[in-house]
Amino acid sequence: MMTIDLDLLIKAYASGIFPMADARDDPETFWVEPKARAIIPLDNFRMSRSLRKTIRSDRFRVSTDTAFANVIAICAAEAGDRRETWINAEIEAAFNQLHQLGRAHSVECWLRDDETGQENLVGGLYGLAIGGAFCGESMFSRSRDASKVALAWLVARLKVGGFPLLDCQFMTDHLASLGAIEISQEAYLEELKRVRGYVPSSVSPIRSPIKSAGAFFGAGPGLAAGGAAGAAVSGTVSFGALDGLLARLDEDVRGAVGLTESSDESSSPGKLIAQLLTQTS
Repeated sequence: MMTIDLDLLIKAYASGIFPMADARDDPETFWVEPKARAIIPLDNFRMSRSLRKTIRSDRFRVSTDTAFANVIAICAAEAGDRRETWINAEIEAAFNQLHQLGRAHSVECWLRDDETGQENLVGGLYGLAIGGAFCGESMFSRSRDASKVALAWLVARLKVGGFPLLDCQFMTDHLASLGAIEISQEAYLEELKRVRGYVPSSVSPIRSPIKSAGAFFGAGPGLAAGGAAGAAVSGTVSFGALDGLLARLDEDVRGAVGLTESSDESSSPGKLIAQLLTQTS
């Protein structure tokens, strides 16, 4: 099997170009530069009432970068709603290498089987970070709303981490229902040019996030345009900033607001994500 040169792959994404194959078992990979591009403005993510309820309920346990190889393998496999996929072995191998280098990331949704008690991977997505842009590649769902929940968590993570751009490549009805819009490739390249020079923050995601509960619940300044609340300095991004907020959830939210475990308003990962997604500039 041939492999894609990783430097070439990163340069291609930084130029608005990405690889595809005609089928899963096709050894040939070609480069795509679409005339129109789908993006999700981070402050425009749409949550239906039912999706918001599902997120707040913590029905799924959501993780990040714990099962990247599994996510891309499932995205590449045939499923009931698709007979062919564009992810061949060459693309899969390249992205697994990019993940090992910390450039590609996944979000996973897990659901516990009530009979066996085992957690199963039922939804997820993966993509590539290029400066301040996250290039979403593919997603899958084996349980209702699992891919939507994964995307919601990704949007929240990008907002907190200071990423201004979420690229979804091609528009679909599914993405449109979640707030995606279509722009020209020329406009996309202008946005990409603006953010691709962003650099990962060197500040610890545990120490850098907001210390006040007001930032969670709107009592203080909300997320800035593009979601830079978790970024330490303008022009920096941190894919792990949300992990810091989640790690300090009990200390900085429940303690500051004086809530107890039994309170109906007590926070949880899902409630935090839902709140972050309702904050706009």
